[in-house]
Parts: sequence; C-alpha cells; structure tokens
Amino acid sequence: MSKSPDLTRPVVTGVQKMTPSEAFVETLVANNVTDMFGIMGSAFMDAMDIFAPAGIRLIPVVHEQGAGHMADGYARASGRHGVVIGQNGPGISNCVTAIAAAYWAHSPVVLITPETGTMGQGLGGFQEANQLPMFEEFTKYQGHVNNNKRMAEFTARCFDRAHSELGPTQLNIPRDLFYGEISVEIPRPMKLDRGAGGEASLNAAVELLAAAKNPVLISGGGVVMGEAWDECIALAERLGCPVVNSYQHNDSFPASHPQWCGPLGYQGSKAGMKLMSEADVVIALGSRLGPFGTLPQYGMDYWPKNARIIQIDADHKMLGLVKKIDVGICGDAKAAAAALVARLAGKTLACDATRAERAARTASEKTAWEKELDGWTHEHDAYSLDMIEEAKHEKTPGGGNWLHPRQVLRELEKALPKDVMVSTDIGNINSVAHSYLRFERPRSFFAPMSFGNCGYALPTMIGAKAVAPERPAVSYAGDGAWGMSMSEIMTCVRHNIPVTSVVFHNRQWGAEKKNQVDFYNRRFVAGELENQSFAGIARAMGAEGIVVDKLEDVAPTLKRAIEMQMNEGKTCVIEIMCTRELGDPFRRDALAKPTRFLDKYKDYV
Repeated sequence: MSKSPDLTRPVVTGVQKMTPSEAFVETLVANNVTDMFGIMGSAFMDAMDIFAPAGIRLIPVVHEQGAGHMADGYARASGRHGVVIGQNGPGISNCVTAIAAAYWAHSPVVLITPETGTMGQGLGGFQEANQLPMFEEFTKYQGHVNNNKRMAEFTARCFDRAHSELGPTQLNIPRDLFYGEISVEIPRPMKLDRGAGGEASLNAAVELLAAAKNPVLISGGGVVMGEAWDECIALAERLGCPVVNSYQHNDSFPASHPQWCGPLGYQGSKAGMKLMSEADVVIALGSRLGPFGTLPQYGMDYWPKNARIIQIDADHKMLGLVKKIDVGICGDAKAAAAALVARLAGKTLACDATRAERAARTASEKTAWEKELDGWTHEHDAYSLDMIEEAKHEKTPGGGNWLHPRQVLRELEKALPKDVMVSTDIGNINSVAHSYLRFERPRSFFAPMSFGNCGYALPTMIGAKAVAPERPAVSYAGDGAWGMSMSEIMTCVRHNIPVTSVVFHNRQWGAEKKNQVDFYNRRFVAGELENQSFAGIARAMGAEGIVVDKLEDVAPTLKRAIEMQMNEGKTCVIEIMCTRELGDPFRRDALAKPTRFLDKYKDYV
C-alpha cells in the first residue's frame, strides 16, 4: 500500500482569524498533504516556517525540475496530489519541463509558484518573472491569488481542479500576500463523482460488442488512474478478448493474465499488434488513443482499418480526437466498464461461439513473440553489427565485455520483483525496454509519456518511493539522460529515500544517433558521449555504485541492489556497460533523406 495521509491532524473548522500563510497551510492539511518537493526560498518562507507543526514534510531537492518529476511520481504512485514549490523566478521556471511531463501523464500535480510582490511587479526587480504564461499550456487550471483574503479559496480550488481536470494546476501567490490578518473558513475538498456515461452511448457500445466476432480491448492510463483494474479484467473476461496496454501504460492490465498481450506503440508487443490488426471491434478503455502510441511498428501498420471503435474517456474532448470512432462514452473507466459488464450479462454474444479458438490464437501469438524476444539477442541492422564487431576487440574500462542491451533487458526483467515500481527515461534502450516490462499491479510503471523529456526517470521514482516506501523502486536511464538528473542521487541519500537506478552506459545519444545512421549516412554530429564512471560518481554522492560488464552478473546485481534498498535503506546505481548497437528509430515517419542545392553541401546527401 502507498503511504497513507496523516488523518489524525486536526483540521480547522468554521470562520477563524489567521494569517494568509496559516490559511494556505491549513488548506494543504485539509487536502491531506503530507509531503512537498522543492527548494526553500524567501518567497514562501513565512508559510514554510509552519509546515512541520502542520505535519508537512518539505523534501529539498537538487534542482526544481527534479522536484516537479518527484511530485509527478508521487501522484502517479498514490493517486493523491503531488505538490511542488520553489522560489519565485528561476526556481519556478526550472519546473516547466516537469509540469509538461505531468500534464501528458494526467497527473494531479499542484504547482505552487510564489511570485514577485504586488508592489514590485513590472519593475524588473530581483527574480521577477511573469509566471502564469510559462505554464499556461501545461496546466488544467491557474489560480492567481489577487487578495490575501482569497488565499484559502484559490488554494482549495487548485487542489480540487487537479483531480477533477486530471492534470497539473498552478497556484500563483505574490509573495507579500502571505502576510497580514484575515478571517476565513478553510474549504473542504470536493470529490467529483464521475458516472459511467450516457445511457444512449452505453447501449450503442453494447450493440457493437454483442455483434463483434473478434473484439480487442485497449487498457489505457485511465484504468490505472480510475482504479478500474478489476472492472477492466471483468470486461475482458466477459468478451474473452485479447487485451493490449496503451502506449507506456504497461501496468494497466496484469501481465500474468492469459488475455494480456502487451503494449502497443513504439517497441511494444508484436503479439498485441498482430491481434489488434485482426479486430472487428476495438474498445479503448481510458485511452485518448494518442498518435505516437498507435504509429506503425516493426514494419506493421497494425491499426485495423475497418474495425468499429468504442472509446471511453473521462474527458469528452479526447473522444474521436485522434481516431475516428463509432461510439464515444464520456465516463469514468471504472464505472463505464462495470456498466458494460452488467449490460452484457445474460446476453449471447457473437464472439462467445469462438471463445476457445480466439484464446488459442492469443496464446499462440504470445508464445511466438516470447520466443522471438528470447532469440533477439542483438540488433541486426548494418550499423549495429559493425558496433558489435568493434566491441569484440575493445574491453570495458574494468576489463569486461560490452553487453547487448536486449540481453540485459531480458535479464533485468527476470530479476524484477512482482511488486516493483519501474520508471524509464526517454531514449533508445529505455524504449526497447517496453517489450520487457510486465507488471502485476497498477501504479507500477512511470514513463515520460508523449512529452518524451530526458532526465525523467530517477526523480520520478524518488517521488514514487517517497509515498510507497514499502515497494521496490527501480529507474532505467541511458547515459545521456542520466546526466540530466543524476545529482538527485544526493536527494535519495540526504533524505533516506532509497531507490535502485540502472544506467545503460553506451556512450551515445542513441535515439537521435539512429536518425544519423538511417538518414545522414553516418555523419555523426554531437551524438558521442565519453563518460566518467557513473558508479564512481554515485559512490562520491554517498550511494552504492556497481559496474556490470558480464551478462551473468545482471540479474544477481539487481537483486542485491533491491535487497540493499529494502533491507538496508541504501540507494544503488548499477552501471551496465552496453554496446553501441541501436534499436528502431523513434520517428521514421517525421524524417526524410536530405536534399542539398549549394555546391559546398553537395556531398551531404
């Protein structure tokens, strides 16, 4: 279970005299805030002074982008609000990337942005910035405190909207408005009771499902956020259909279930994609059907061209936005799935007659895919083969061998405990990892989603571990992305939030370098990385650091690191020395062979 909020804290009731700082803090208490992430600053010091007696822990970070990712991980692991705060100006601007990632993950993150005082705004004073426009694109609601008497009102609304709008909100507070004397009543949190959707749309969906001969169910992020696992399983079992995870939501259906077929999207499951291509009805439960998550992969344009589509999403704006749909249900994933199961009960479905045949087909495709993964020990494109050959003649700094990323990922998969939480950064190896990450419970997988920013995995996992200390926590990152966030290892050590971080050391920006291989005739610009020992850097920061350059050491090392995390409270960085081979490119669809007109560039085609 996740860390429970301290519900024994007294909650102020009725109209009372207090300072705006007290009103702010008491509203946090009313919303069960027990942890916040950020860096201390004078802009909110009056409120910060009373965090501790209110039962609120401010976890200081190394960089505010890390704080935003930690709040994201905290929210996604628990379903509660994640809260981030920082000094006005540069401290706040440092959060933009993390809030954008949380936006695309639909995380209920509340960003608190103390601002230049009201009497200094527009004068170009110290650390002044116009902070609302920075986050306008990446927040669901922006509350600006324009009078200290409205402190509790705007604070409460930001917390309410983060959950009701399914995304980050911003609470902007001029720094001088923390002071004064007001009479105020602390608002109670409002819970939005989402329904199953309209009767007409539910009935239309039942008609399509009843006639479907080969339905496929997409289990999306809404299944996790809406705590709809059991209802999703019940719907899948009633239909006897294959179930695929939407892109980067590998934890939206249990991998041990016989109907689970793996994730769609980049480097996902061939089994799931093949079965999806054969569907006559697709039911997307809690998924916006994002464009990147449904792109062709492995040379397969697998999205079924003639299938009827049922889409269920709590946000009506997502219905039919990306894919043409036949039925759109604006409803809660949990309630909608339960309503459909109830309506299908007692009905004879067209797919009932072929249940056994379809189950055998699902099992066959899954077996074939697992066999292919077992045999897929390395990449086979010309460049990767050249790099593999080069690696045979070059030892690692420790005298070992450079390891094939796919073999490493398979070994890591075998060693991960069932209740693990895993975060992945963006990048080539991390994306290949999607095929090897399987989960048995929700709120277990955290990825940067379609924002695709580097430096995501480690701080996000720190936030998840902070709220779920009883669960093993593992992050994956390539060496390029790792450099953007590795300093947060100090946060783990300083504040006793132990995690295990796996770093794939392949000495390159692999995802972009793959484009230079495929489109630019191996003309490499700015793609090579020569690194110091990340394990050594980890030890310098007070963590454990282990270098792995033997395949047989991968699984035992991960198991030992998790044991240290759970039993000894130690953070460990596992540095895995990998070959420079490269997986499939991210965006083959978005690039083209170059055209040149000027003579000086004629050879660069």
